[in-house]
Amino acid sequence: MTALGFLYPGHSAEDDYPRIEQLLGSDVRLQLVHTDIGEDAHRVDALREMGSAVRLSAGVEELRLSGAEAVVWACTSGSFVYGWEGAHEQVRALARAAGLPASSTSFAFAHAVREVGARRVAIAATYPQDVADLFAAFLREAGVEVVSSRASGIITAAEVGTLGEAEVLELARAGDHPDADAVLLPDTALHTAAHLSALEKDLSKPVLTANQVTVWEALRLADRKVNAPTLGTLFTKEPIIQV
Repeated sequence: MTALGFLYPGHSAEDDYPRIEQLLGSDVRLQLVHTDIGEDAHRVDALREMGSAVRLSAGVEELRLSGAEAVVWACTSGSFVYGWEGAHEQVRALARAAGLPASSTSFAFAHAVREVGARRVAIAATYPQDVADLFAAFLREAGVEVVSSRASGIITAAEVGTLGEAEVLELARAGDHPDADAVLLPDTALHTAAHLSALEKDLSKPVLTANQVTVWEALRLADRKVNAPTLGTLFTKEPIIQV
């Protein structure tokens, strides 16, 4: 049994995780601890507060007691808003607090893009444009070429969590670009686990979504390979070995 720990902000699309656990079809357990988000707003100051060390460290002990082998901060915007260096420091602090290998969804995207062999990506974000631009800047720091970045301007995670399959497909289509090798949907508040096959069939290219890459990143940290095609192209590739 491989136990993986996730710090998930608030309550929006956390039901993606038991769904993904089921779709993995192996001896992998996904343990979620919910963090206090403070103000629910896709606004830089609120996102920085949401990802503060104090808020993240509050859930660490529960994950450690669950037997987790690795921990991932399951939030994209609450990590990339710190910038490339700040996001690294956030993860280092989390690893020290947990005594476990640690990462965040922002770094999961950077690693997953390389794993599926994409050189150019398109971003289909739920966020306001200024927040989406910060994600694009983060990816560029990771060496990823961003050919387009579309923002939907949704302010709260609560609203994002209400979007169904039709809205998710429309978001991805609107954010796609003919030069992109993959499309990225960066919000962990967005339900996508049930729609990955439909998304990739519709766009005819790899689609990387926040909760999907977050689980893959935790598996990477634990040095586990799980082949689960229903979770998209990413789960048909061998994860990068943790050095």
